[in-house]
Amino acid sequence: MSENLIGILAAGPSLLQIGGIIIAIFAALIFILLIFAYGSLWLQARLSGAAVSFAELIGMTLRKVNARTITVSRITAAKAGLELSTAQLESHYLAGGRVPNVVRALIAATRANIELSWETATAIDLAGRDILEAVQTSVNPKVIDCPDPRKGKDTVDAVAQDGIQLKAKARVTVRANIARLIGGATEETIIARVGEGIVTTIGSALTHKSVLENPDNISKSVLSKGLDAGTAFEILSIDIADVDVGENIGAQLQGAQAEADLKRAKAEAEKRRAMAVAREQEMSAAVVENRAKVVLAEAEVPKAMAEAFRKGNMGIMDYYRMKNVISDTSMRDSIAKGTPDAKAE
Repeated sequence: MSENLIGILAAGPSLLQIGGIIIAIFAALIFILLIFAYGSLWLQARLSGAAVSFAELIGMTLRKVNARTITVSRITAAKAGLELSTAQLESHYLAGGRVPNVVRALIAATRANIELSWETATAIDLAGRDILEAVQTSVNPKVIDCPDPRKGKDTVDAVAQDGIQLKAKARVTVRANIARLIGGATEETIIARVGEGIVTTIGSALTHKSVLENPDNISKSVLSKGLDAGTAFEILSIDIADVDVGENIGAQLQGAQAEADLKRAKAEAEKRRAMAVAREQEMSAAVVENRAKVVLAEAEVPKAMAEAFRKGNMGIMDYYRMKNVISDTSMRDSIAKGTPDAKAE
């Protein structure tokens, strides 16, 4: 039997041997592909003291995580003395966070002795805030222009009690408050509150001259109101960069009021004139009506005289005497009125 086995082996490789060779070649190809795909990352992490296994690198790829981003971030954290696991970095990446940004922010906070935990940093990053910029602002305060020139307005306009308009520009120095970044108001709120404070302070001034003489009073008044409450910043100072005199708003308002009063007076006068014209028309109509009544009454006189003649209550001599009286009255009226020649003399 041994002789038969030796004969079979001498005849050529068996199917088992061929299968083993194929598997070995396939494994070698896979190993070579892994070396090409992850060899540099694995070696870089190993030499940096932040080892990442091939299994973790393959798992990142399967979970559609950028393995290079996670590995480089872990190496960066390890070199800075931060202990961050691959699972933590992957979890934040899958949640949509900016892993390199958070790692750099943690390193900056550590160097500046600012208390910032991984949980807080990731929460701020997922909330949409730039955690790295916040840490940098905590170390190096930033200056905010009030009003924001990007919004198309260069000055905060307010009117003093004497009616003169003042145009002010302010520069607000703020420092980020890490503890209030989540839920805290943004720069727009700071700008709006400072602008409101400037308007209130100028509006409370008796004259615009007092504001021009001591513009620092605006800063002191606005700063004392605690405008950074509920915001993600701490206001360090408010400096009035410029104050210019604008228009005389009080005079303009008085002129507008006078013009309005004039229009109202004209309207009232026109109303009274219209009422007078209407009254005159009413009186003219009344005169015409009364004249008509007189004419009607005079038309009744001949009828009454005729009736008196028929009934014998009036004789012919009475009629002539009446006519004489009427003629005499007409003559007296003519003499009393005078002739045109006499008036001319």
